[in-house]
Amino acid sequence: MKTVEISLATASLAASARCLKREPLLLTKEGRPYAALVAIADAAAETIALSANRQFLDLIHRSCARHRAEGGVSAVELRRRLGVRGVARRR
Repeated sequence: MKTVEISLATASLAASARCLKREPLLLTKEGRPYAALVAIADAAAETIALSANRQFLDLIHRSCARHRAEGGVSAVELRRRLGVRGVARRR
């Protein structure tokens, strides 16, 4: 991943976008991540819409905070609780 301090970024947006096929571009501000440019040619419309939906992002952040504070249930434990014996693996 290419990283550029936003105050030093000089390339046009179009030129930066053309380079995304090789690697994402992370813009930093005072050394901290600020924005990212990533290629989305293969992304589903739903994925793109959700990634920009403030309510969805707030839900994810609340869920992560709750998981950190309270812990969670492993996939193995969840299957045990639900009585699911085996799960077909994707190939």
